Amino acid sequence: MKLFSLTILLSVFLYCTHTKTTDENKEYHVNKIEAAQLNINGQGSSPLWSNADELTDFTIPWYNVEPQATSFRALWSDDNFYFLYVAEDDDVVAPGKDGDKRGVLPSDRVELFFKANGAMDPYYCLELDPRNRVLDYIARFYRDSDFDWSWPEGHLEIKASVNDKGYIVEGRISMESLKDMEILQNNEMITGLFRGDYNHISQEETEVTWITWVHGGSEKPDFHIESVYGKLILQD
Repeated sequence: MKLFSLTILLSVFLYCTHTKTTDENKEYHVNKIEAAQLNINGQGSSPLWSNADELTDFTIPWYNVEPQATSFRALWSDDNFYFLYVAEDDDVVAPGKDGDKRGVLPSDRVELFFKANGAMDPYYCLELDPRNRVLDYIARFYRDSDFDWSWPEGHLEIKASVNDKGYIVEGRISMESLKDMEILQNNEMITGLFRGDYNHISQEETEVTWITWVHGGSEKPDFHIESVYGKLILQD
């Protein structure tokens, strides 16, 4: 009887371990383009995006509801890393003034977090809303964030637009900055892909549902921990 119970416990342990490891080891392959430049217009309309694999494996493991659809695509060239988020959203929330960096915080947004040297000391964060606002900052574990920091000038371009189905965020990051900041290592980037989906619960109040590519095993939404990152692999 004891041996039977031990066998069951071992099986459950191995299952849980395998399930968590599979989640943490998620990968997305970033295809290369030879074009000198992919036109970023916030519409995702460049025909070059047909060369990118579509990632739709986003979940909300902390809530018993179906997430609104989110898709992510990425491409790279010798000079730039490109990404495209398409977010279905029936209630786009983006209050505040244009150009207000912190105005992103109460807004619908998509996010990319990058570890430097595969660690969180530091890690770099981009939070991007439907009104083309960018909350960029540097952080160290745990949640030691410097919001006065900005991505190097001229090395980040973001365009966003709202449509009748939701919103689109399109971006370009120079390969030079990714290398200088030690994000890109051996054609790989340890990256978190997230979304904050805000909805009105009254005329003045909103609530947020957090959406992620990698769960990481936390009991509550937390994108500032080691285990919520996957890997973007640049393909030659």
